[in-house]
Amino acid sequence: MIETASEPKPSFKPDGFGDRAKLGLVYIASSVVMEPELYSMSPAGVSWHASRLHLPKVTVAGIDEMMRAPQLETAIRLLAEAPLDVIAFGGTSASFLHGTAWDRGLVASMAEWAPGITPTTASTAVLAALESVGAGPVAMATPYTEDIDRLGIRFLGENGHEVVSSRGLGISGDLELALVSPETVFDLAVSVDVAEATALFISCTNLRTIATIAALEDRLGKPVISAVQATGWHAMRLAGIDDQIDGYGSLLGLPLPRRSEHGST
Repeated sequence: MIETASEPKPSFKPDGFGDRAKLGLVYIASSVVMEPELYSMSPAGVSWHASRLHLPKVTVAGIDEMMRAPQLETAIRLLAEAPLDVIAFGGTSASFLHGTAWDRGLVASMAEWAPGITPTTASTAVLAALESVGAGPVAMATPYTEDIDRLGIRFLGENGHEVVSSRGLGISGDLELALVSPETVFDLAVSVDVAEATALFISCTNLRTIATIAALEDRLGKPVISAVQATGWHAMRLAGIDDQIDGYGSLLGLPLPRRSEHGST
């Protein structure tokens, strides 16, 4: 009998399948920054799956309109049809808009609309991130108008993080947010830092931030938290992904704070 050599095992290319964790994202329809940034800092085996919301304008009235419309519940329920481990709401100002109780209520609604899937929001994630890096008073850089900045300052203050310095770019159009270069983000963040700030927070999930974080931490000598970075970190940690991820700031080497283990702070 003639023996033939067995066929060599084929070599397959990575396909991005979430065999370690499948994470959901509810995000703004016109935004283009958060998804690629999340993929950039996620390890192999983690996938992201998005559902979207229409935002008329990045103003208090526009955000209110988006959040009170039935589309929010619909987007989350549709997303929950997928076998996800975590769903993150990827709107920072939208989740801090009316204070801490508003953000917690959003988390509770998400749990109701997506039973069995752990919920979080950008603002919940930011608080968990600030706790993990041991932050007290913070400096805050944003692309927002002054009225939204004031609400962000109030939210952080309610949760033990006095904002000792802040600056915004005054942008009210979502498409314009994504056009701000990382160089401009870096310069804005450096300009807002003060000695009293124990950490620097960069708000907005349609602002290009993650490329700047390591350079900012080197320059400033303190933790830098961005809304996208914190949301990705929080969702991954809630899903049991505890990898040390290099290049996107000290946060991505840290575990969850104990009280955030179930998606709330």
